[in-house]
Amino acid sequence: MNQMSEPLEQTRLYDRPDWLYLLREFDTLYRHGTAGGSRPIRAHRKRVREALSSIIYANPAITPRAPQPKPVTVHLGRALDLGVRGAVQGMSQALSRVADQLTWEYGYEKVPKALIKKYAYCEVVGPRGPVPSEKLVLGFVLFAPSTTYPQHSHREIEESYISVAGAWSENDAAVHAPGSLILNRPGLEHRITTGELTPCLLAYAWTGSKERLCEPEMKLSSPRRERMEKGI
Repeated sequence: MNQMSEPLEQTRLYDRPDWLYLLREFDTLYRHGTAGGSRPIRAHRKRVREALSSIIYANPAITPRAPQPKPVTVHLGRALDLGVRGAVQGMSQALSRVADQLTWEYGYEKVPKALIKKYAYCEVVGPRGPVPSEKLVLGFVLFAPSTTYPQHSHREIEESYISVAGAWSENDAAVHAPGSLILNRPGLEHRITTGELTPCLLAYAWTGSKERLCEPEMKLSSPRRERMEKGI
């Protein structure tokens, strides 16, 4: 009599402690960091940590993707080295444990030539992440030194970035050092520049509807002259 083989048991989050510890570092950032007196930032922090807590509690099955480097990831080692010396060292150390498992992407059908060697992101939690979720996206963005990431926006997505390593500026309004957080409300156009000497590594969180997080429609804005003519 032939015996039917039993299905292989799925590997869950608690079986992969390196991924679990990385998520707990995100929880630490959003639970214990300051909102600087900002009610919108305080509310965003709460949404992120509540969604993340429910994901960790559910102990979801891990859905690994094939590791995929991009040209900019030659700078990842240096970014992690800088991170372990700074204000977010726990996050940098936890990320280093899974660095060889990350899937780096561009997120656009047509990537500007100037960005091909300068930028990439990896999703950790979300519809395309190894830790699946349809209510929260967590990940990292890596920029090479002297990068200008052009004006862009994210439709119906609220996003925050926390500096892990390197200095950067958004819309030329301020310089953000490791440990700092910036919140972008849905649809806000923003432009990112990074320092000349070191790479920049940012942790990010996106909140929004299930439909929008599954289809984020990351959109580069019109050229500068066209935007000026439109008054934006």
